[in-house]
Amino acid sequence: MTAVALIAVKLAVAVLIMAIGMGSSFVDVTYLLRRPALLLRSLGAMYVLVPLVTVLMVAFLPLNTGVKAALMVLAVSAGAPLLPRKLQQFGDGAYGFSLVVVSSAVAIVVTPLWVALLARHFGVSAELSWRDAALAIGTAFLAPLMVGMALGAYFPRLAADYAERLSAAAALVLMTAGVVLLAVNWHILVEVRLSGMLALLGVMVMALVIGHICGGPKEMDRTTLAIACATRHIGIAVIVATAFRGPRTIVILAAYVVASALVSIPYLRWRRGSPRVAKSGEPA
Repeated sequence: MTAVALIAVKLAVAVLIMAIGMGSSFVDVTYLLRRPALLLRSLGAMYVLVPLVTVLMVAFLPLNTGVKAALMVLAVSAGAPLLPRKLQQFGDGAYGFSLVVVSSAVAIVVTPLWVALLARHFGVSAELSWRDAALAIGTAFLAPLMVGMALGAYFPRLAADYAERLSAAAALVLMTAGVVLLAVNWHILVEVRLSGMLALLGVMVMALVIGHICGGPKEMDRTTLAIACATRHIGIAVIVATAFRGPRTIVILAAYVVASALVSIPYLRWRRGSPRVAKSGEPA
């Protein structure tokens, strides 16, 4: 059952990414490249500040080695492939889409460097090559994204008619598979323990705060970067966890799903209710 649910999750994510690509263009991809200040703040928040804050929490909190390693695995697994869908109710998603593409490309280089540093810090043998990172991100994210963008470019009417239907169906499959994973493997959450879960929640909250502050003066940018910082790239987390051979992948996934929902959902509801956040993504 677990194996089937994991396959369903991967397929659903691929279809969701393809649907996102069907509604996007090359101009959206280059959005951040035309705003270097926002680009630097975004990447600095996701790939530097969030991992550093997690390092400090891991250093001072009384957690076992397995939980510490799991927290760091999630901290360095930056990137949010489904970010545009999470933020679609806020209007124009050019920043979110561009951030997903750029951060995924950056992860190919940055994640192996973080793995090497963590391996030295924990005194374990772990290695993640750039080739493995590129292959994982390419097959799980870039390939379905490019297929979706190609369909949107060459068959715009078809894309307009079916993108939302595909997205809704894939989201339903993803939610169902996630519930099945948690139901079948509920006992694994016990391994994380209350202290580990609270620490993970703390990391997610700090990530939200970092993104919210670094997003800059525009309220929509703050919301987008906050969610991006608090959302992990599951594909990267899996290959990083495999490189360490310590934390069990299913433990990381289960704990992250719960913590992410507990933190992100209230934040998004708060932002939707804020009079300063306009539908267009600009300050009201």
